[in-house]
Amino acid sequence: MNHAFQVEAAEISDADLDNVSGGLAAGGSGGLFLETPLGDLGAGLLAVASPEGVAAGASVNTTSV
Repeated sequence: MNHAFQVEAAEISDADLDNVSGGLAAGGSGGLFLETPLGDLGAGLLAVASPEGVAAGASVNTTSV
């Protein structure tokens, strides 16, 4: 007697697989850092786009002597 479970395989489309795995997205980032005798300046940018929407962010950091 075989006690193994029976499993049925199912087909999944590429579009359905994209939704399961998180979908399609594209993004980019960049940064800049300047060091001077008077202080430091850092800045960063981030942008991400997907079918669900767009997200963007920016940051600026400074230190002075």
